[in-house]
Amino acid sequence: MDKITRISGLFLSSLSLVLTTSLILFAVDSNPAYAQQSGIVTKSAAAVDPDIWDIARGGQLYDNWMAVLDAERPKGTHPAYPAIGKQKGKNTWRCKECHGWDYMGEDGAYGRGSHFTGIKGLRNIVGMEPAKIEKIIMDKTHAYTSKMIPERALEKLALFLSRGQVGMDQYIDRSTKAARGDPRRGALFFQTVCAICHGFDGTRMISKSETVLAAFGDRGFLGSVASDNPWETLHKIRNGQPGVGMVALRILSTQDQVDVLAYIQTLRRGRR
Repeated sequence: MDKITRISGLFLSSLSLVLTTSLILFAVDSNPAYAQQSGIVTKSAAAVDPDIWDIARGGQLYDNWMAVLDAERPKGTHPAYPAIGKQKGKNTWRCKECHGWDYMGEDGAYGRGSHFTGIKGLRNIVGMEPAKIEKIIMDKTHAYTSKMIPERALEKLALFLSRGQVGMDQYIDRSTKAARGDPRRGALFFQTVCAICHGFDGTRMISKSETVLAAFGDRGFLGSVASDNPWETLHKIRNGQPGVGMVALRILSTQDQVDVLAYIQTLRRGRR
């Protein structure tokens, strides 16, 4: 397949996605009964919160600010990373590494295992003034500098921590890791939005051997990722993947996002 053909294919795929979304929105706007019957939320998150993009970007920074900013990786392990921790090097500078994908730190999914640090979570700062959070991020303990995280990025990260977190225990069973969602509804969103990149079975754009846009490295298919670490998956569904062009689905309600997670957990795991 030559370059022109590939570009044409990508254009047509993108056009198809836009048209599909437009038709759905038209159907909802012109037929409220259809929206009610289908369980579609007609008032989008964007209409409610004008900062939705900044919050999603902040969620990506929380995930991996180095990838988002294409920044130079810090040398060595974070000075405040506990001696009992089992991680080393640049990953210890990621917010999620100490505070967890569920933002609960030692009280959440990172309360045991290879990512345990004994550090508390961040749920107590929900609703705090972003300016105060910025000062905490830049204090001596966290050891970040303006060169690492510039002011505009810092504002987005603080905004996410204040207004972008979600209490994941109400959406994910911690003991079974099962999402408390409807996979049938989740399939509607996944197959019309996510599948254009991830494939209808969740097997595309996962392995670095298949594409340079590796959303999840070499860990396996989406079904594996969502089943093994649903907290990480929900975070990425909501905010996108750092460093790649993944859509952030904050436009959907939280329950819609959990439905997507529930559907992904039904997809096949690992390679055949």
